[in-house]
Amino acid sequence: MRRQMSAQPLADPAGAVTVAVAGEDAVPPAGPGGPADDHGEHEVMRTEFAFRLPRGYVDGSGRVHREGVMRLSTARDELVPLRDDRVRENPAYLSVVLLGRVVVRLGTLPDVHAGVIEDMFASDLAFLQDFYRRINAEGHTRAQVTCPSCATAFAVDLAGERLGES
Repeated sequence: MRRQMSAQPLADPAGAVTVAVAGEDAVPPAGPGGPADDHGEHEVMRTEFAFRLPRGYVDGSGRVHREGVMRLSTARDELVPLRDDRVRENPAYLSVVLLGRVVVRLGTLPDVHAGVIEDMFASDLAFLQDFYRRINAEGHTRAQVTCPSCATAFAVDLAGERLGES
């Protein structure tokens, strides 16, 4: 028996996009669409993650862009850069091309591409590389840390503000 799957975007007040995936016999979601699904048949998957760069990208007119959105990577996103001549000449350029594909928004820039990524400060590039790894490999942007003064363990969300701010 083959199960039909459907996916449709959902609105998120934080600006992130999520996709609802439901089986053919799934119960509609709570609210205007119907009763809640208590059996796990309706899964909501977050596909875009907001971030805030530590320093920010400075464009040609001197404007700083810090707020952005990165989407989950696809297999194509990871394969296409391998055919790029810049990556063939310098394998270290792989992360620049890859990030240029998955960063979908940065401040008020009309387009984010490898040229934008390569002009970022090294600390922002390192932040985006770590952010990419977290959302694609781990599925979240939280990290477990320990306070060096009192040894208390707690979780922090690395998607936004500078560390130490709340």
